[in-house]
Amino acid sequence: MLLGLFFSQLPIDEIQVERVNVFLQTIKEQLANFGIKLVGAIALWIIGQWLINKGVKLLSRVLKRQQIDLTLISYLTNFLIVALKIVLVVAILGYFGIETTSFAALLAAAGIAIGAAWGGLLANFAAGVFLIIFTPFAVGDFISAGGVTGTVEEIGLFVTTINTPDNVKTVVGNNKIFSDNIQNYSANPYRRVDLVAQLNHSVNHQEAIALLKDKLSQIPNVITEPQPDVEILEFNFAGPVLAVRPYCSNDNYWQVYFDTNKVIRETFGEAGYPVPEHHYVVNGAITKPSS
Repeated sequence: MLLGLFFSQLPIDEIQVERVNVFLQTIKEQLANFGIKLVGAIALWIIGQWLINKGVKLLSRVLKRQQIDLTLISYLTNFLIVALKIVLVVAILGYFGIETTSFAALLAAAGIAIGAAWGGLLANFAAGVFLIIFTPFAVGDFISAGGVTGTVEEIGLFVTTINTPDNVKTVVGNNKIFSDNIQNYSANPYRRVDLVAQLNHSVNHQEAIALLKDKLSQIPNVITEPQPDVEILEFNFAGPVLAVRPYCSNDNYWQVYFDTNKVIRETFGEAGYPVPEHHYVVNGAITKPSS
């Protein structure tokens, strides 16, 4: 009671009161301006998000009409969404009056750091894009790439999944595949089976060639054009070696491969050809010991 009476009797400085009123008015104006900017930023974020989604969906539909690969479309749309959202955030910060030059420099520095740390991952990503664009192979093709041979199951963002002939699922980095030689066995309509047949020195090679050609044409799934090749490949100590090369579609390769081996064995057995064996001639002189 006494303290209140004491302060009520103090002289009031009109200048200080005016300063307080100005200060309070300034705070009210700044809060009002901040509120308006906050509402505007929220509206800008909502409208920007809506425009980004609509634009990306429109682009996706256009690319699909052009029959662009779906994986490549996913690459492009995801990249655009991230990039446009970053631009939107920078624009909102600029709307609030925040200096965005330093922010952009920070993003660039962060990008360099992430790029250095994820260099291998980004290289796989870039290689995946090129694999989609140049299409050296597609899902379902039988290929040899990156040290792995098998059927392509999936071409992903960073890796490609290959199922080997012995049914082992193998995941290979896209950069390793793209930077290495790629053999696509499914690209052409047919394939050549390469086998050899050993003859004995005493066997008439022309007769053996004629027999094999006749039998090869009877193997299921061996195509007639081009015709199977049977010729002398080389000679060794056992006798002539024949190159046996039928042609077939890619799907029937292994069936024709195994059937051709059976035909070689059965044809030579039915013809009564002797088993190939090495022949050696040893010449030596007998000398008497000197007395």
